[in-house]
Amino acid sequence: MTAVCGPSVVCIENGSFVENTWLVIDDATLEAVVIDPGEEHARILGEIARRDLTVTAIWLTHAHIDHIWGVDAVRAATGAPVWLHPADRRWYDSLPEQGKMFGIDNLPRLAAPDHSFSDGDSVSLGAYRFDVRHAPGHAPGHVAFIGHGLAIAGDVLFEDSIGRTDLAGGDHAQLLESIHRVLLVLPDETRVLPGHGPETTVGRERRLNPFLRAA
Repeated sequence: MTAVCGPSVVCIENGSFVENTWLVIDDATLEAVVIDPGEEHARILGEIARRDLTVTAIWLTHAHIDHIWGVDAVRAATGAPVWLHPADRRWYDSLPEQGKMFGIDNLPRLAAPDHSFSDGDSVSLGAYRFDVRHAPGHAPGHVAFIGHGLAIAGDVLFEDSIGRTDLAGGDHAQLLESIHRVLLVLPDETRVLPGHGPETTVGRERRLNPFLRAA
């Protein structure tokens, strides 16, 4: 049996929040998922077109403004269904209100997501499967996608930092519990693909992240 190597990943750092939108790509079929389409949807769609990708799904780690701003534009252009954990539906449905919190007017109210995540679900991209793990603390419905040596972690864990917990639904103790339960059980070499900033690894953050060493 031929081993299935991991998918390709492309980071598109974009927008005023400097958010990471991730493309996860099956190179054999050129199918892809878009994770957390942010503010600069034209850049995201341009990268999809440049690589001649067929987008099969839009997966959301959570529904804060910087991670969902481009949802409707990417969905309209690709026809791909949107997946979200139901505990973050409050945030998803309040995109215009989220915009006003940051002085941004006239953001549209998003069409409803097409599918819901639950902890322990498995989601697919071509030959690749990822485990969905509920990881609240930064946001009530935050999830991470785990598989093929990757932890697509959204705003749970960053290089030398962790997600903020001062927004509604945030909980610092819960966030630390999520990090230990979902991410720190993974092998040291697991690549952590965060919602902001550079890629890191589980082992690096276990050793050096000051928020985890102090926990």
